[in-house]
Formats: sequence, C-alpha cells, structure tokens
Amino acid sequence: MNGAVEFPLDVAELSFAASGDALVRRTVLPSGVRILSEHVPGSRSATLGYWVAVGSRDERGGETPGASESGYGSTHFLEHLLFKGTPTRTAFDIAIAFDSVGGEHNALTAKEHTCYYAKVRDHDLGMAVEVIADMLTSSLLDADEFENERGVILEELAMAEDDPGDVVSQRLFEAVLGDHALGRPIGGTPDAIRQVTRDAVLAHYRENYRPQDLVITAAGAVDHDALVAGVTTALTAAGWDLSATARPVERRHQGDSPVTRGAVLSVETRPIEQVHLLIGFPGLAAADDRRLTMGVLSSILGGGMSSRLFQEIREKRGLAYSVYSFSASYSDAGVFGLYGACSPARAREVADLMLDELRRLATDGITDDELARANGALSGASALALEDSDTRMSRLGRAEITLGEFLDLDESLRRLALVTTDDVQALAADLVARPLSLAAVGAVDDDVFAGFGEDNRSTS
Repeated sequence: MNGAVEFPLDVAELSFAASGDALVRRTVLPSGVRILSEHVPGSRSATLGYWVAVGSRDERGGETPGASESGYGSTHFLEHLLFKGTPTRTAFDIAIAFDSVGGEHNALTAKEHTCYYAKVRDHDLGMAVEVIADMLTSSLLDADEFENERGVILEELAMAEDDPGDVVSQRLFEAVLGDHALGRPIGGTPDAIRQVTRDAVLAHYRENYRPQDLVITAAGAVDHDALVAGVTTALTAAGWDLSATARPVERRHQGDSPVTRGAVLSVETRPIEQVHLLIGFPGLAAADDRRLTMGVLSSILGGGMSSRLFQEIREKRGLAYSVYSFSASYSDAGVFGLYGACSPARAREVADLMLDELRRLATDGITDDELARANGALSGASALALEDSDTRMSRLGRAEITLGEFLDLDESLRRLALVTTDDVQALAADLVARPLSLAAVGAVDDDVFAGFGEDNRSTS
C-alpha cells in the first residue's frame, strides 16, 4: 500500500493489502462495534484484543472540593474484576479455558484505553472470542469479589511502590504534566483504591462498555468473516442488541492541550544503593507530524549501546549501568525523558551529563552517520516487532482508537527515510526550550540538584 489508510467511522467495510502480503479488513456493525483483522500468511496462531477507549485519564473524582475521589482507580479496578466471573463462567472456568489450550490471556489499563487480550493457536480463536466477549459484557462485579480484588490491587500498588524505577516514572509524569489528567497514576493511588466503591466501578462499566465503545482487533491466522460471525454470535448471546443503530464513539481530539508544569524538582529520599533519575520535558502528541523525527532523536540520544548517552555516561565514564531516553505520546500531550541510575555521589554529575547531551544535540546537530544508524535501527526493530501477532493486533487497535489511520511497515519506513539531520536538530532545540522537570528517588535530597536546568526553569 502507499500512504495511510483512513478509518472513517461511517464506513461499514474496508479491505486492503498491507506489506508482507498481509490482508487488513475492517467491519463496522450497525450497533457501532468495530472489528478489524490482519491476516498474516503462514501464521498458526492469532492474537485477539477487545478494546475500550477509556483509560485512567477519563476517571472523575469528587464533584466538590474535598469530596472523596470515589471514581479514581475505577478503570484499573474494573480491568481486574472482569476476570472474576459471569453468569455462565466462574473465574476458574475462564482460567481453564485458556490454560487447557496453552493460550495466554490478560488485560492492560493505560492512560487512554483498556484492552483485554489473548493469544491462541488458530484452532482456538473462536473460543477466545467467546470467552472474552462473555467477560466484557456480562461480568457479575460480585460484591465479595470486589472486596477481595481491592486487596489484590493494593498489593499490586505496593509492589510498584517498592520499585524505585516505577516510582520515579510516576513522579516525573506528575512533575511534567502537573494537573493534567495524564499525570495521574494509571492504577490509582492506595487511598483512592481504598475509597472507591462498587457503585462507582459499576457506573463506569455501564457508561463505557457499550457496543459503540467496543473495538475488536485480531492478527495472525484469522479469517475475517469467521471473526465477525463469532463476535456477533457471542455479543448477541450476552444480551447486546446489535440490531440497534449507533455511531461509534468519536475519537479523542487530536492536538496539543495546555500543560502547566507541576514541579521543577521532585525528589524522594530513600535509603537505597542507587539514585534513579529522570529528566523530562513536555513531548509530542500522538498526531504530531514529528513523531518519526522523535523516534530518530531518541534513538541517537539514548536508544542503544551506540547512543550518545550510553557512550558518554556508561562506556567513557562508567557512571551508570542503565541510561536511555524515551518518548510517550497521547492524544493531546506527551512526555520526553532521559533516564539514568547511578550512585548517590554521582547523581548530579549524571543529571548534568544527560542534559548536556540533549543540549549539544540541539546546538550542534547530528551527523549523517548517526542518522543512517538510527534509520537502520528503527527500521530493523519495526520489522522484527511485526514478526509477532501481538504487535500487529496492538497496531490495529491504536490505529482505530487513536489516529483513525493505518500505516503498514512499508509506509512507515518510507516516512522514516524522509527525516533529515536538520529535522532532528530542530526538534531537539524545541525540546530544550520547553520547561524542564527532574525527578529522583534515592539517597539524595533537593540540595543535590540546586540550580539544575535553570535555563528552563522560568518557562511555564
């Protein structure tokens, strides 16, 4: 294919060939359910996902100042509860259905979506369609199971709180994004999980799990017509009226929304061996035309063993074992960050070096060799990732939910090849001009980072 393929919400059927002789098909049922598949020749397994475009950013707390944040954590809580049984299947039945065929099944809650997924051999795809449909449409949300799962989620949050890498990541998002809903933790806070009520989770379920909200994607050894028939049968058996006409829910607004920095420094002192450091800036929204340029920039700066951060901080100076850069993009905002973990005595030095490397990229640019190396790294990584049906299934879901357009590998690589050295330098200059935040967890305090990044501090 050449160019992007648009996914209009009012087009019932689409079909097109993608790179590697794959066939992509899309059906929008009259009820608003969207079903997408990518048939990959030679596959003997398939990955299936049931998506709802609701994530942690969509939760609502108390409506008045001081009210209980009864809705925060509902998305994550619900994700857990849908595995706990329906009128026709117990939680054990659901587990057995996949374990007995060697399949995998799980779910994830993100900031802008929730996905329930399974990977099975081709023979068992019909079973996966039926079981996940039952889970998603007919969960009992049993009161006793609700309380049991509250404890499980609190343990999950406690496990994350014991991981300084997880903690520093959350602190950075709060520092960069401030009061923006994307800055909230995906899983909720312990206090929010203790307070959230079954009624709040049930309301969240009824409001957001409807035919017009549902996107189903499958990739690998999948027959589209059989997939549509199986989904229709399973949802109808669950009591959903698929004959009722409804337009799929509109996609989120794409573009930058105002972001006010929450903090310049966010330092949490802990008696641990390393300091985990993150330096962050507001990044790019998902629809930004520069997202491929961002990929090249991040690859050169901190994407591998030949990257500038790795070479300067680990190889030349031996200051850190792990050091890298990353970019996270959402519908209306993003975060770009630099990570390093080192001894407390070298924390300020490592932070300065990471920021200096980004600034040097902005002032001096990159070489043609670096551009070619990044292009090769990203091209190869993209091709290798698509050997896995999980990646293809997720690509379909993100294309449908976020941007409303599909790019196959050939088109992505064509666009990647258009990125120039000037593009990368210009983006780096844009990033370093944005407000900077630093988050750290370890045996340090604020004084260690006094005056850090002062050139970026006055911007809000």
